[in-house]
Amino acid sequence: MVSPQYYQWQGGDLVLFCHIQPKASANEFAGQHGDRLKIRITAAATDGKANAGLIAFVAAAFGVSKQRVSLSAGSQSRQKTLKIQAPTSIPEALADTVK
Repeated sequence: MVSPQYYQWQGGDLVLFCHIQPKASANEFAGQHGDRLKIRITAAATDGKANAGLIAFVAAAFGVSKQRVSLSAGSQSRQKTLKIQAPTSIPEALADTVK
């Protein structure tokens, strides 16, 4: 099986290449969108609310504080790159793909 292209390990840090859907009905991982991980976020894409909601959701899912999740590319785009410093867990929804 080929590994998904939406993540990359850099030492102990995990980089996620994401496609974000703001104003969704729930915060959730929603499979792949092309070569990116689709994440649905309930917050609207105004005044940085979707970015803040995304960081909070990803931090909780990977068992880290929000300060350990950074948006390294795509702050004004649906195509985003996130870096998670030393995640302590892998969410169940991604456990079969992120190794």
